[in-house]
Formats: sequence, structure tokens, C-alpha cells
Amino acid sequence: MKYHTQIEIDLPRAKTVELMDNIDNMKHWQEGLKSAEILEGEPGKEGAKTKLVYQMGKRKVEMVETITKNAFPNEFHAIYEAKGVWNEIKNVFTETGEGTTIWDSSNTFKCSGAMKIMAFLMPGAFKKQSQKYMVDFKNWAEKTAKK
Repeated sequence: MKYHTQIEIDLPRAKTVELMDNIDNMKHWQEGLKSAEILEGEPGKEGAKTKLVYQMGKRKVEMVETITKNAFPNEFHAIYEAKGVWNEIKNVFTETGEGTTIWDSSNTFKCSGAMKIMAFLMPGAFKKQSQKYMVDFKNWAEKTAKK
């Protein structure tokens, strides 16, 4: 399953990326995130692996993020792996002439087991969750930067 999401953030790209490229900020815009633990590598660098733990309703979800490309301020790519799910996200950040940033995100999912059935029955749920994180980041970043 593949899909694309996009959002415009009312901040220059440098500020957008500064806020995004800080693991401690994730808790402010990723609802349900309980912990982020570096497993190997240097935080934020290509090859770094981070264990992310989320509480989603009654479910505890653990996943490992592997950074595959960190070319901030332009791009950030990572693979997220959890039980039954492999997700590659390619993020591209474009600064407009208006001092805003366009965040494009391309997602590729490969699912197995029960997650494959869920992806087949509710493909929109995956895109909806991605879009929610983008909106939550936008709202938090714009509010934080304008304090």
C-alpha cells in the first residue's frame, strides 16, 4: 500500500526542521508516544535505530525506527518496523517564497498477518493517522515558534 500526504507549515524551513529534528519534541506531536530509546548509532544520523513505544487505546505498540537518509533541511527518510508492519516514509521539506514550508510525505506499507487484513479492510486508517501526525506537528510547531 502506498500513499502521499502533504501539509503547509507557517514557519520557515529552517525552524520547521529544527523542531522536527529533535527526538525530545516527538512527544509533543505524536499522540500516544510513551518513550523513545536509542538502540544503536548516533541520534538523528543515518543508520541510527530508535525503539518507539506507543499506547494506542488499550494496545501497546513497539516499533523500531531506522533512519535511512538524513539530508535535512531537504529530506528525511526512515523505515518503521513493528509486528506485522514495515513502513518506509520519505519526507521532503520545501521552503516557499512566503516563509512557509511544504512537508511532503510518501508512505509505503508492507503488512503481514492480522495487520495485512486490517490494511486491506481499512486502508484509509493508515493515511488518516499519518495526516493526523502532520496536522499535530504543524499546530504544535507554529504555536511553539510564535511564543
